[in-house]
Amino acid sequence: MPDSPYTDLSRPPLSQAVLRRAVVRAGALWTDLRVVPRTASTNAGLAAAARDGAAEGVVLVAEHQTAGRGRLGRGWESPPRAGLTVSVLLRPGAPVPARGWSPLPSSRYGWLPLLAGVALADAVRRLGEVDAVLKWPNDLLIDGAKCAGILAEAVPDGGVVIGIGLNVSLGADELPRDDTTSLLLSGSACVDRDPLLRALLRELADGYADWRAAGGDPDRCGLRADYLARCDTLSRRVRVQRPGGDDLDGEAVDVDSDGRLVVSGADTRTPVAAGDIVHVR
Repeated sequence: MPDSPYTDLSRPPLSQAVLRRAVVRAGALWTDLRVVPRTASTNAGLAAAARDGAAEGVVLVAEHQTAGRGRLGRGWESPPRAGLTVSVLLRPGAPVPARGWSPLPSSRYGWLPLLAGVALADAVRRLGEVDAVLKWPNDLLIDGAKCAGILAEAVPDGGVVIGIGLNVSLGADELPRDDTTSLLLSGSACVDRDPLLRALLRELADGYADWRAAGGDPDRCGLRADYLARCDTLSRRVRVQRPGGDDLDGEAVDVDSDGRLVVSGADTRTPVAAGDIVHVR
């Protein structure tokens, strides 16, 4: 049975039925959860569903993602069931009268990937009992190595798809680069994807509810303070490799109210909205 998910019992399959019972409930944020055996990209699949009118709260999980997309157009793939590959659909631009949520302007959406980073870090720290921190904007690091990445993409009608890829049980020979790691290699107390996914979705739902209730204000809901407390980039010398090729060197001193990294140079402070951050040792 080469295609059976049970041929590798150290990497058991996720149960869609069990997960649905755990996270999809009346009045909860998560309205549907689907587990698919294989897809090119959970973000692309959920973005297509969003364009077709899918409601807020849909969760798409893939056992094997073959053409994952990261920030700055990078691609990646991991072995089947070795990681947690999940995308969620949020619609912050739509009102939710039952919860008293007003539509938020798109200028607030930049905090969503940072919110997802905080949720992921907290879930991993609690279940894995490892010191998981964030590299701006939302890479999850353990002992300085990348263990997870997050990609947020806007979709029509005030929607955002947030994709998360977490290395769970990858061995050293399965990692894509030398500067990456997995929960298994980091000595995590938990490498079971089921409770990790439940914890992530719970943290994400709680953080999103607080953010929406605060009108998207990261200071009012405590999101900015939470992010700053988990951000390993602050107080470091960094090199910002910007999309236009104009690199910036300096010290990371803050994350402003728009979620931008503030880099202090010789005589200026520059807010950075996009770029690849290198921690200079």
